[in-house]
Amino acid sequence: DKTEPRRTLARQAEMQSEVRRRGRSPSPARPGAKPEASSGGSAKAEAKETVAKATVAELEPDKLSPMEEFFQCVLGPLLLLFPAPILCIVLSFITCSPAVTTPTLSGAYAYILKHGVGGFFADAFRYCGIGSFNAWVFLFVFNFAAVLVYHWPGAVKYGPLTPTGHKPAYMDNGIAHCVIYTFMFVGGSLLGWYDLGILYDVFGPTIGALNFFGLLFCGFLYVKGMYYPCTADSGSSGHGLIFDYYWGMELYPRLFGVDVKKFVNCRFSMTFWMLAGVSFTYRSYTMHKQLDPAILYSTLSQFIYLFKFFVWEMGYMRSIDIIVDRAGFYETWGCLVWVPCVYTLHTRILVRSPSGYSWPVATAIFAVGVAGVLLNFWADSQRMMFREKDGKCKIWGKEPKFIKASYSALNKETGQIETHQSLLLACGWWGVARHFQYAFELTAAWSWGLLGVGTKNGVLPLFYAVFLTILLFDRAKRDEKKCLKKYGKYYEEYMQIVKYKIIPYVYEPAQPLPGASRARGPSRALPGGLVAARAHTFHDATRGSVSSRLCPGHLLGLGSLRLSCSLSR
Repeated sequence: DKTEPRRTLARQAEMQSEVRRRGRSPSPARPGAKPEASSGGSAKAEAKETVAKATVAELEPDKLSPMEEFFQCVLGPLLLLFPAPILCIVLSFITCSPAVTTPTLSGAYAYILKHGVGGFFADAFRYCGIGSFNAWVFLFVFNFAAVLVYHWPGAVKYGPLTPTGHKPAYMDNGIAHCVIYTFMFVGGSLLGWYDLGILYDVFGPTIGALNFFGLLFCGFLYVKGMYYPCTADSGSSGHGLIFDYYWGMELYPRLFGVDVKKFVNCRFSMTFWMLAGVSFTYRSYTMHKQLDPAILYSTLSQFIYLFKFFVWEMGYMRSIDIIVDRAGFYETWGCLVWVPCVYTLHTRILVRSPSGYSWPVATAIFAVGVAGVLLNFWADSQRMMFREKDGKCKIWGKEPKFIKASYSALNKETGQIETHQSLLLACGWWGVARHFQYAFELTAAWSWGLLGVGTKNGVLPLFYAVFLTILLFDRAKRDEKKCLKKYGKYYEEYMQIVKYKIIPYVYEPAQPLPGASRARGPSRALPGGLVAARAHTFHDATRGSVSSRLCPGHLLGLGSLRLSCSLSR
């Protein structure tokens, strides 16, 4: 039937028109919110209108007071939009410019005493600028090569279904990218096309170029997401231009067949971080004529971590960075500029200022960091295997314990709300704490920071570790808000089974739900589309039984800066 594709395209075009008209994404109706049956064309029109109203209501922004909206959706973003680009320029100047005697805070302080605060900032911006010719050429070649490898063949895998019925598809070729690109980068150096230390040599101007491009690119994505979105998961948050630029307008933008978030987040920023260590280690060796064990181990540990990342890339494409955060300043500029500048900081400092560690001390710190990397990979791969095998596997040699959680999403082909199911793993590492993998990731990050501190580099090399600690604790909170909105009572039950958020017996156990009713009875709808007092199941194959539990839904409170102002997803 050739008319069906035309109908599908017409429905999608109608949805996009609704997005542009209302300035925000349509979302699914609340479960059970179906139009009453009637006859004739008026029934179809009434059903369409009912679904449209329910759809818009589902993704309405959280209700904020004027003061809350100002602080969370205006002042908060402004405190990142302006200082963050400046900080990246300053950090690049301190760590790479020979004008600063040592790449430390004391070196920066000495420079300020000599040249003044104004001179310090003026020289920093002059050093980075908006890039140099060599920096722009390097970035063009770096990204062109990444685009070529982007289309390397691989199995097609999918991300989670969005509330508007979009299911993103990805080519699973992360390992191929990691291996091929590494050989290309090192091979180009061996062929004499450039020096292996190029990432350090042009680092300051490269950050200047990325800063300039990143700010403009986010503006482009703002316009594209408003007027030319690729999916219905787009549109204004309803909190003004500043927040929309900061947060982004589109969840899954694509340009010329390339997924913007996959390319920027993975193929550029993670690859830059991975190869920066190799380049920095080489430049340190040529500069000092000896190998510093700290920079070698730091590079090796991070390379293992990032190789692990590309092995697990499909898991990342199902994480909060991709399925919740839109392509705006926070996400896209952050991966274009913040990741190359801040995530390489502790290693970059060691180029001009070796650690002074002995090999045994550096080896001990390295061992702790690698243990964190491997345990983090174990936890991530455990959950990814469980999901891909639909729970038909063993966790730590036993049948898995999990919760079957239902959620609703729009079928964009039919325009109807459909119920889907996910499995929430509640055993293995995911039974110790709900985000226990973050503890392992932080172990690795702090080991890299300690390697950078050495015997004389002060606290600046710890900046990334401190930042990541704040980021991951905040991400755990945001992820749980997202899961509570998506799964409602099912995730509440999961929180009662796996009681701790990140660190067992230390960080934020799940509190008993207020007013939890154990009386069995019919379900009742609560505001926001959650459901109360309906039994659901927790599967424990090790006991050979299924326990039936009751778990009331509850209204979600205001979230963090990003979630409280963004669309409820």
